[in-house]
Amino acid sequence: MRFDTIIIGGGLSGLTAGLRLQKAGQKTAIISAGQNALHFSSGVFGVLKEDSVIPEGHPYTHLPLEKYLEEVKPFFLDAGIRLGGDPLKNGWRLTPSGTMQEGRFSLEEATLFSAPDEFKATKALIVNIPGFLDFNTAFLADGLAKRGIPARVACLDVPELTSLRTSPSEMRSVNISRVADSVSGKVAEAVKALLKDEDLVILPQVFGLQDAGIPARIAEAIPSRVLFIGTMPPSVPGIRTQLLLKRAYERAGGTFLMGDEAIAPVMDETRVKALRTVNLGEQLLQADHYILASGSFFSKGLASSMQKIYEPLFGLDVEFPDERTQWYDLDFFAPQAYGGFGVVTDEKFRALKAGRVMENLYVAGSVLARTYGQQLGCGGGVAILTALATADNIMEAQRV
Repeated sequence: MRFDTIIIGGGLSGLTAGLRLQKAGQKTAIISAGQNALHFSSGVFGVLKEDSVIPEGHPYTHLPLEKYLEEVKPFFLDAGIRLGGDPLKNGWRLTPSGTMQEGRFSLEEATLFSAPDEFKATKALIVNIPGFLDFNTAFLADGLAKRGIPARVACLDVPELTSLRTSPSEMRSVNISRVADSVSGKVAEAVKALLKDEDLVILPQVFGLQDAGIPARIAEAIPSRVLFIGTMPPSVPGIRTQLLLKRAYERAGGTFLMGDEAIAPVMDETRVKALRTVNLGEQLLQADHYILASGSFFSKGLASSMQKIYEPLFGLDVEFPDERTQWYDLDFFAPQAYGGFGVVTDEKFRALKAGRVMENLYVAGSVLARTYGQQLGCGGGVAILTALATADNIMEAQRV
């Protein structure tokens, strides 16, 4: 099977690059092993923190950042995904622990404030679903109290949701959303019945798995400001985002190999010639260009032994300290160095192997070296911008 570009990884970075290339007229395929970081998304994508200092030599220094930032919202809108936020300025979101965190773009129901002190309320009502443990109301209430906002916690009285509690393993956000979306009107009425004098209502992000408009309709029906706050994974808005990007990619003619894994690449010193997948067996997949968007450790884009960090598919050069004690901090809450380990590239995001540039193998997303959030925002922002850049670099190489 022959393609213009083959992309390894079906998460935010892989789908963004694939959709960009497909809309530009390329014939592409995405190989997706399954779960990815989008399933853990809060619905907010950071790009650069306000005080970011991009390390010298980092590929980001070669990006036309302002151009790409202006393109993000219309690009996602074409896929049916509405983003809020200011392309050129960070906003702030309320986290599940009641603290404020920076972000540049957000899905429509994930509110971004222009500054931390813009988030104000006199009293808050935190509303949960009976038996739903993945939304920690105590943490949230405590965080709000530290901000001077007293919070009352209550549970929804909606029979269709209460009856879901047959076992703890079934009380997950996606299972809840399949039912909650069908009774969203009842949810709004139940919240109104719970309201006293609170001017803020906080609900878990478990609405709108298939219909992104449901959270807005719930908020419109409630006579106080409504915020939807993230839960423990899986993430309903993240899964919906992946579904919408995948549908847009397939509508554009892309081939999405779901539940498959890239193996056995055929390579010479500077080029990838072909690869196989687990499901396709001995059938070779060939392309002019390849993008590695396999994610970091969670999605097995990076792996480790006691001695080294390595990229398992192509054996690419990976940046990490030789001394193992420098890989991590014993303080669990401290920034962990391994979050910035990854594949080394040139300024065009082409991978290096044994110090040589792989001429037709590009890298995007969190598998890249030095993409740690303290420097560059969050993984979502890195995924989007580097995906757009690698796609454009491939189209530029094709024109030469």
